[in-house]
Amino acid sequence: MLEVKVPATSANLGAGFDCMGLAVKIYNRFTVAPAATAKFTLTGDYTAGIDTGEDNLFWRAARKLWNRLERPPTPLQATCDAQVPPARGLGSSSTAVVGGLLAANHFAGEPLTRFELLEMATEIEGHPDNVAPALYGGVTLTAMREGSVVFRSLGRAPALSLALIVPDYTVETGKARAILPELVSRADAVFNASRVGLLTDAFLRGEYSLLRAGTEDRLHQRQRAGLTPGLEDLLDKAGTLGAYGAALSGSGPAVIAFCRPGAGKEVAEGMAGVLRKLGINVRAFAPEIDVAGATLRQI
Repeated sequence: MLEVKVPATSANLGAGFDCMGLAVKIYNRFTVAPAATAKFTLTGDYTAGIDTGEDNLFWRAARKLWNRLERPPTPLQATCDAQVPPARGLGSSSTAVVGGLLAANHFAGEPLTRFELLEMATEIEGHPDNVAPALYGGVTLTAMREGSVVFRSLGRAPALSLALIVPDYTVETGKARAILPELVSRADAVFNASRVGLLTDAFLRGEYSLLRAGTEDRLHQRQRAGLTPGLEDLLDKAGTLGAYGAALSGSGPAVIAFCRPGAGKEVAEGMAGVLRKLGINVRAFAPEIDVAGATLRQI
């Protein structure tokens, strides 16, 4: 029997819209074994609303790999221990895509490299910002080019503490993307391009003071503020508490802040207090950055 452990991810990190992300030590674990007939079941804290039928992302990813290999599907029995909150901006869907690809590749005899799996995962998800850190861990920068993906690791284990708040409501990714404008001004494009440079340099050089400017954004965060009550106050609160920078996690409503080592819990609780004053239930975390990415082991 195989266990595939896939970390949660936080995409965008402010200015790095659809191209930057990091892996977080919160996991969905898939226990997979050959079986007479295919079956997918859920356990864990977050099972509501997740499709367990043949159209779920785990099976879709597995079938895509088998189709690429021109092999018949291998019937698998898979159980997901769901600990990554879905529809919160933490890459829950990417864990299913990565889990399905890794499991199918394993039982096919490992014919595809991890980079080839990244390309396939990107085709399924539409962009690589979540699947790249889910597969490789750490902080990642990606670009789509000519049907493939350019991938760079910006830091396996940054000397940072994370603060993460997860409100007790969901935001559909499709809805969060639909509200974004098709066109942006030249000024906003230049603003974000310059901040992505700072964001990248901050992780490459460990100059985390650059994260204050690097997490600033004009392409998606303010446009999505209506879906995340109190977002501006949350970002301001993180700065007041000494965080290097803070950003909407993916399409939200989770918010992530980058802090000095050991300061994550204090910052997370402070940000959570902002939402609790608004009557919003919220969980506060101080998780570590996952440096390994998705892993497989026999159990």
